[in-house]
Amino acid sequence: MPEQTPTRAEALDLLLQHNSNPSLINHAKAVEAVMRYLARKWGEDEEKWGVIGLVHDLDYERYPELHCKKTEELLEVNGWPAEYVRAVLSHGWGICTEVEPQSRLEKTLYTIDELTGLVTACALVRPSRSVSDLEVGSVKKKWKDKGFAAGVNREVVLRGAAMMGMELDQVIAEVIAAMRESAAELGL
Repeated sequence: MPEQTPTRAEALDLLLQHNSNPSLINHAKAVEAVMRYLARKWGEDEEKWGVIGLVHDLDYERYPELHCKKTEELLEVNGWPAEYVRAVLSHGWGICTEVEPQSRLEKTLYTIDELTGLVTACALVRPSRSVSDLEVGSVKKKWKDKGFAAGVNREVVLRGAAMMGMELDQVIAEVIAAMRESAAELGL
């Protein structure tokens, strides 16, 4: 199948074909929201960044032991551009792939993937259950508690922030701001 530029509708359809877990779907949408927000802020291709964010964990529900590898196969079968496939693979660098993030898009996806999970968890334990009143300090406090959102790989976030040339507090602030813009769709 020849490469095509995938649309958000096609990305969402593919996500929903392979995922039924609401938490995983919301995570994909949160990553998409942050990718779109940062692309817009930095003058990058918002559509490209967003659809890559939306499908980054395409295989995780059904094939966790083949994470990224099965997504690569699914995207290629559907004619996704090699650049998109590489970006998705790079978010698993050092965990389940050897594809090191190189571009700004790849470094951003690598960094914010785990961080969106932590921000979501922080929002959900607030009385408001919302990102609307979530502050960087609250996330940093939970960051230090390794038992809180224990599945979040904090080393990946730190490594990614360094690759992006950003301080951790700055990355957290951007993720919160992005998730606030899409809070209704994310249920936050």
